[in-house]
Amino acid sequence: MRRFQNAPLHDKRYIHRPGVYAVLPSHGDLLLTHQSRPEPEFQLPGGGIDPGESPQAALFREVMEETGWSIARPRRLGAYRRFTFMPEYDIWAEKICHIYIAHPVRPLRPPSEPDHTALWMPADVAVRHLASAGDAAFVKKMLR
Repeated sequence: MRRFQNAPLHDKRYIHRPGVYAVLPSHGDLLLTHQSRPEPEFQLPGGGIDPGESPQAALFREVMEETGWSIARPRRLGAYRRFTFMPEYDIWAEKICHIYIAHPVRPLRPPSEPDHTALWMPADVAVRHLASAGDAAFVKKMLR
């Protein structure tokens, strides 16, 4: 599986953390989330898969929590991994990031995830602003 960003540090113990993330295109734009804390960054909506939860159920839940939007027709594009410190959980994680493309249907409510704001950004601009190089690589591939 392709790795993006930092190589693992040999003096750290990494916790395996599978997650799902959504590429949500509409009319040349992408629905993203801006997380203001702990570091301000633009992200594909998504997050961790809870124990016993299916990846697709996690995808629907995470997109709703971070954007307030409902989605339809998710299709898996692939996966990558990255090694990172997650300050909100105070852990070093080996993140296995499963990337899906889905259709954004409609906004149902404001994001319920603290410090998250849903926003639309032109897809070609999003590639340059996404915090995760792996997310940006999947968006670039989709644009081809």
